[in-house]
Amino acid sequence: MLATDAAPTADEPATARGSLALLLHAHLPFVRHPEHEEFLEERWLFEAITETYLPLLDVFAGLLRDGVPHRVAMSFSPSLLNMLADPLLQGRYLRHLERMIAFVDGEVRRTQDEPPFQKLTTFYRELLRSARRAFVETHAGNLVQAFRQLQDRGSLEILATAATHAFLPLLAADESSVRAQIRVGLAEHRRFFGRDAAGFWLPEAAFYPGLDRLLAEHGVRYFVVETHGLLNAQPRPVFAVWAPVVSPAGVAVFARDAESSAQVWSASHGYPGDFDYRDFYRDAGFDLDYERVRELLPASGERVATGIKYHRVTGRTDRKEPYVVERAQAKVEAHARNFVASREQQVEWLAKTMGHPPIVVAPYDAELFGHWWFEGPQWLDRTIRKAAYDQNTFALATPLDYLARHPVLQEATPAYSSWGEGGYNAVWLGGENDWLYPHLARAGRRMNDLARRVDDATGITLRALNQAARELLLAQSSDWAFIMSRGTVVNYAVQRTRSHLGRFARLVQEIEDQRIDPMWLAEIEARDNIFPALDYRVFR
Repeated sequence: MLATDAAPTADEPATARGSLALLLHAHLPFVRHPEHEEFLEERWLFEAITETYLPLLDVFAGLLRDGVPHRVAMSFSPSLLNMLADPLLQGRYLRHLERMIAFVDGEVRRTQDEPPFQKLTTFYRELLRSARRAFVETHAGNLVQAFRQLQDRGSLEILATAATHAFLPLLAADESSVRAQIRVGLAEHRRFFGRDAAGFWLPEAAFYPGLDRLLAEHGVRYFVVETHGLLNAQPRPVFAVWAPVVSPAGVAVFARDAESSAQVWSASHGYPGDFDYRDFYRDAGFDLDYERVRELLPASGERVATGIKYHRVTGRTDRKEPYVVERAQAKVEAHARNFVASREQQVEWLAKTMGHPPIVVAPYDAELFGHWWFEGPQWLDRTIRKAAYDQNTFALATPLDYLARHPVLQEATPAYSSWGEGGYNAVWLGGENDWLYPHLARAGRRMNDLARRVDDATGITLRALNQAARELLLAQSSDWAFIMSRGTVVNYAVQRTRSHLGRFARLVQEIEDQRIDPMWLAEIEARDNIFPALDYRVFR
């Protein structure tokens, strides 16, 4: 690799007393419906591309262009990677973006006598046009390749994660399913990024004792748990959450730092709730006259969020003031300065107290940046630049960087934990969704039995077995249980789970009866086309 193609060095400065690891986890459930002309839930991907993934790529490109030393960790779920690489969804995204641009062009004309909103509509027009240029011209529709190039240039360390973001502790009764989620996740990472992953992001940061053994069997070197997963480890870690431990299976375990997380995540006192930032919940889809927004609504005609938002948080009131870009940008600068100063103080105190260089691990959902928190990508940019140039107390580093510098670790077994509400299983195992798990366990055992009995499948039987494995993996996604627990689009989540389990059951029956319907198989292969290289034997 030529030196000019490499990222600026992120070696720990001689004066640095510790490390900060920024870790962004990018995930969306696999939503792809070629059987419909358009499908509302596919907009989850389209919104994330425009508001999160393209802006993050722009941030990292700017850091490289300006020679800013930095290292950031990211994980991408295979569900998301397969959608980003799908030609059908790429084409539908571009069509969606064109509709958004046409709508905003109309908004520029509509607001010509309303100066505050005219300025905003002009702002959105340029934002959407820039997104289109970036998607079509800069990246040629291939965002996965763009992130891979950042990895290859040393800007990003990319972690793997489970195949369909399954909540692994609740699959533990069927170990073959946990193994399959890990195996497919690692294989997909290798397929998309061209190298084996050192780190593994546990979906929902959910860990159970024994999971480290399965990860070690597959070559994983480290993973991240929720704060109390390490605080309650046995024996108790000497350095709490500010240094990794090594599990009995030999895998390094990092933990989320609560202080840095609260500054960004907290609804009550985190940065995104600042009164000058854009209000996520006020949207043109609900605010404007119905006929004005009709062109952006789904075929059903129901009002939905469009992503065009004209108001700032303002306060705990329904009377929202117009969003002012300049005021928001001033807050971005202030909050980046505050975050970096807070980490300086934290690392300084920890290094003195521990007598050992600490690492502050700050993991966030990537979609927080830009989608939920509109100004998030700019905050990340300013934070990285200030960390690089305005202080020398800590270095930006990835978990793997830290392990290379500090390889001697205390041995401990992390505790059962997740980063969901309550810290354990409550979100994914409650009255709204507990009916799922007997079905998933039964299906997992059937798939494992088939994979053991049928070793040399060929032709249509091989296709059917592989498709059965796909349907089971899709049914295991943690997203469906999460949606049911939160009461949003519950019917869709229930329908998706039942559909995948139903298709799985039919496939298994047809395989066992040796009467596979080729037309139906081809139809579901075309619909649920995730993991094209999948081999059903991963369920052994």
